[in-house]
Amino acid sequence: MTAVDNKYSGIIPAISCPFTADHQIDVAALGRLAEWLAGHEGVVAVMTNGHTGEVFSLTPKERARVTEIVVGAIGDRVPVISSIVCEGLKDAAEHAKAARDAGATGLDIMPPHHWLRFGCTHSHAIQYFEAVHHATPELDLICHVYPAWTRASYSSALLADLARLPYVQAFKVGQRDMNKYARDIRAIREADASKAILTCHDEYLLASMVQGVDGALVGFATFIPQLIIDLWNAVRAGDLNKAIAIQAMITPLKDAVYGGGEPTGEAHARMKAGMYLAGVLDDYTVRAPTEAPDDSELDALRQALDQADLLRR
Repeated sequence: MTAVDNKYSGIIPAISCPFTADHQIDVAALGRLAEWLAGHEGVVAVMTNGHTGEVFSLTPKERARVTEIVVGAIGDRVPVISSIVCEGLKDAAEHAKAARDAGATGLDIMPPHHWLRFGCTHSHAIQYFEAVHHATPELDLICHVYPAWTRASYSSALLADLARLPYVQAFKVGQRDMNKYARDIRAIREADASKAILTCHDEYLLASMVQGVDGALVGFATFIPQLIIDLWNAVRAGDLNKAIAIQAMITPLKDAVYGGGEPTGEAHARMKAGMYLAGVLDDYTVRAPTEAPDDSELDALRQALDQADLLRR
């Protein structure tokens, strides 16, 4: 399988945000993590301020600071994308400008969360993207697609219209409904085949990678980037047997982090603890109300990491 010729084709980790024991952003740890991720061949960008980065616990200034730290650590080795998580057009424009000033070269546009309750119209979404673009016309936009079961789910027709916008360069697709996933991929391809389509189905990577996408933009890649890169390379090479073997290594780690379900705040806390046990982080502090894993969850992480030969603590 050949990915489209787009700079976002490949693996993009949504970076975790390390905190100190007193719940401040751990500048040094975040910089080391960003450098480590960017050093993996196959990582084509790093995304800040996603759900994995505990974005809802960060103030607007802290979100910009996280992006600034990551950009400072990575330099121009790979692009840095910042998620925009806002409720209104003016708010989104302000956050976009702050991310640009912090050094981001792309923006991941999450649906406003009041849409989860009230839904949105086709024109609401177009206006939202237009508002961010007008505020930061020099930046690429990535469309963040929410699960089909939410009221913030985008129709295939809307995704096609977004794909026709020249400043929308990629789609982070996480429908959790494989029928809609396939329809949406086809709609985007037919609208503009040059746009990168990236799975964000952390909890079933192989199944979503073989649907004709161009890579993955996942929080899981902040934990086990090399395994996910290896999986993607096997899929791209058409080596299904190798891909199945790599997924078999990933699955116990996936089960220990996600518990057989979709990503949640507590799943991100478990992943942060896994990164600690793997020696990637020196602290797995999370901010309230997210809860750290209990002893049984830590034991499951240890077993999965030991099985993958990644246990370092």
